[in-house]
Amino acid sequence: MKIMRKIIEIDENLCNGCGECIINCAEGALQIVDGKAKMLAEKYCDGLGACLGHCPTGALRIIEREADDFDEEAVEELLSKRDEAKPHPAPPVGGCPSAKLQTFAPATPCQAANAPVQLGAATGSALSHWPVQIRLVPPSAPFLKGADLLIAADCVPVAYAGFHSDLLSGKVVMLGCPKFDEVDSAIQKLTEIFASSGIKSITMAIMEVPCCGNMRHIVSQALSRSGKAIPAQEVVISARGELLRREAMSS
Repeated sequence: MKIMRKIIEIDENLCNGCGECIINCAEGALQIVDGKAKMLAEKYCDGLGACLGHCPTGALRIIEREADDFDEEAVEELLSKRDEAKPHPAPPVGGCPSAKLQTFAPATPCQAANAPVQLGAATGSALSHWPVQIRLVPPSAPFLKGADLLIAADCVPVAYAGFHSDLLSGKVVMLGCPKFDEVDSAIQKLTEIFASSGIKSITMAIMEVPCCGNMRHIVSQALSRSGKAIPAQEVVISARGELLRREAMSS
């Protein structure tokens, strides 16, 4: 039923897809779609504007117009379905080669001494497994068991020269784009991993750009839903490749 009421309006020209509004929308009315914040349906928005003060670009505002009435029962159903949703199943054996699980043994001292020297490479690769994309790593992957987990925005390895030696060494890595990846799927995947894999610690590495803040939302939501108290730290890298800060993530 359409009524005249207050509701959120999103200016897509101003929205940078940072996801800060999603974190502060308790009704789950907003979602990042194709790099922009979108309203799932008018009935999910209560029009109170809790998301407004968290938008860094001013893309959100409250207007008064004819819209579907706010439906509290529909909101509860939406949030319940999200909590109950299962992650996508692991790709079948024999499927896409890029999703084939592999674990790499560390090089022996002899192998390391005889490895060819790569121009400009201070150290060798610290990668211990494959695949690395959040979308491709199944929660049942054996390399996740009891791991120190590095969750990194996929621009970080390009920007930060010390990625392998400073961040990846001794850790299992999962990469994703917090702007373009499907947020709910990433939250579901990480929730199951946190809940079932005995993860010892989490390091989240993101870029300083606003859209990378959505990775903070993904990891925080997954931790909350998993019910696990896992030590987590946040590392922020500048666009010039500088390590700006390293600090504990707030629960």
